[in-house]
Amino acid sequence: MKRFKFTINGNSYETEVLNVEDNVAEIEINGSKYYVEVNKEIKPVKTPKLVRQVAVPSTDVHPSVAKTSSPESPKGAGTIKSPLPGTILEVVVREGDVVKMGQKILVLEAMKMENNIEADKAGRVISINKRKGDSVMEGDVLIVIGD
Repeated sequence: MKRFKFTINGNSYETEVLNVEDNVAEIEINGSKYYVEVNKEIKPVKTPKLVRQVAVPSTDVHPSVAKTSSPESPKGAGTIKSPLPGTILEVVVREGDVVKMGQKILVLEAMKMENNIEADKAGRVISINKRKGDSVMEGDVLIVIGD
């Protein structure tokens, strides 16, 4: 467990605490084992290990990666969903507008911060499901984009 060096009356002693149970310690002094009773109960110090889980973001910050459809799949309508609960501050596009991937389509206020929501698919805006001032929850469909 722990090693100690003591000098008592000019004599040097090398000690090692081998084991501690309740108030009895097993100690080795210069190669000889001794059992020493301690008046006070010795509590071993345990240091907790902090284990932090890996954080996985719920949204992707790279607008160039399409999240609604893969390139191999047939093209069709895609939905833009709310990444956070909040309030719609501004809708930048209208139904029928053509948008490019990465273009800002609306502004969402969440936790006192403005978040730009961008199109993750190029195409025509088919429908806008939420208007300025609407409250939304995470995962609510905000806008539908099609070809």
